[in-house]
Amino acid sequence: MQLPLGRLFWRVFFLHWLAMVAAFACAGFYLYATGHTPPPPGEMPWVLLIPVLSGAAVALPVAFAIAWYLSKPLRHLSLALRDAAGARFEVRVSPALGSRRDEFAELAREFDDMAARLQQAAMQQRQLFHDVSHELRSPLARIQAAIGLMQQDPESAAAMGERIAREAERLDQFIEELLTLHKLEAGAVNPARERLDIIELLADIVQDAAFEAQARGCAVKLDAPDTFVAEVAGETLYRAFENVVRNAIKYTAPHTTVEVRARTFKSSQGAGDGAGWLEISVGDRGPGVPVESCEEIFEPFRRLESYQRDAAMRSVPGTGLGLAIARRALALHGGDIRATPRQGGGLLVIARLPSMAAPGKPASR
Repeated sequence: MQLPLGRLFWRVFFLHWLAMVAAFACAGFYLYATGHTPPPPGEMPWVLLIPVLSGAAVALPVAFAIAWYLSKPLRHLSLALRDAAGARFEVRVSPALGSRRDEFAELAREFDDMAARLQQAAMQQRQLFHDVSHELRSPLARIQAAIGLMQQDPESAAAMGERIAREAERLDQFIEELLTLHKLEAGAVNPARERLDIIELLADIVQDAAFEAQARGCAVKLDAPDTFVAEVAGETLYRAFENVVRNAIKYTAPHTTVEVRARTFKSSQGAGDGAGWLEISVGDRGPGVPVESCEEIFEPFRRLESYQRDAAMRSVPGTGLGLAIARRALALHGGDIRATPRQGGGLLVIARLPSMAAPGKPASR
């Protein structure tokens, strides 16, 4: 695309051109005045036109080059901004500027980084819409199938009614988790905080999860200190830890134990600040996750079924939102969460929570 010459180009061009013409004229007048006798009053020697015309001729390409050099990156940035405004985030400015190493090149790199982040966000949004439609279509298809079977065989109405109720409950849970994730990502969740004992919170979660674990032939064990008090949003944090523990129960092998451990330590961000941290690890004995994919499981709808060879593991129900909600909830409290393959098989999820921290300030790893 041909770039039009803008107002900045012509302003810079004329200013530089006039400045150089004036410089040549002054230099010529000075040389003439110092090397000749003064001309008669009212007369101007024609020889003074020589430096003026020479300056105009020499300054023309120089002023053009300077104006072009200064205005070219701005024209590229202007066109790139128009592309970005039209949702064409693949546009980049740095290649058009070549080997420049000035402030314009730095500005172009900043723009390219912004465009890359916007492009990634747009791709994630499209993927999110695709995943949401897929997650909604599956239970709706099962509901439609149950209704069809119930119409064909009225005697199966009771069984099909239970199936419809179960699928409707899954839909309701999915929509609730999706709304929670949206609020956390948009920063709309700013609940009132209160001082709570996180160990008691974990004990309640483990006690409730034990029933689900028992139904799958496994167990949940809690190993934690006596107390750890922190200023938190109780409901949001409860859901985060519950998602992690229930996720471990879903994938752990039968007749194994999901181990929930907690330990406290002091902050390393400054001596004498008195800030305490709680590290909570949840380990299972499931199929595990490859180390290169441990970050992916915290993205919405990432369940990594391709790594689960066991058909029973692939059929585990879920929306793929639990760990994504957990990460954003921990970040809301200034903490963080990560995953790593567990020695001996399985997955180990480690969350860290400060007793007091600025909201949104992540813990250093």
